[in-house]
Amino acid sequence: MPNPKRRHSNTRTRKRRTHDIMRTVQTDVDPSCPLGVENCVPHASHRVCPKCGYYKGRPVLQIKTKEKKKKA
Repeated sequence: MPNPKRRHSNTRTRKRRTHDIMRTVQTDVDPSCPLGVENCVPHASHRVCPKCGYYKGRPVLQIKTKEKKKKA
């Protein structure tokens, strides 16, 4: 297997790595959320809402809700 004869310069290495950065995912709140915009969780626009289970205004998942215990 061939090996490089000389070391690559810092500039050449950095030019190659310019596209390797991590980008943040843009989040937004679904306006068609049945819970309302104020109760919905910000999530990626191309994902199902983790709180209500809706995607593009349609129910996709059924979310289980925890019931609070009543003190007797």
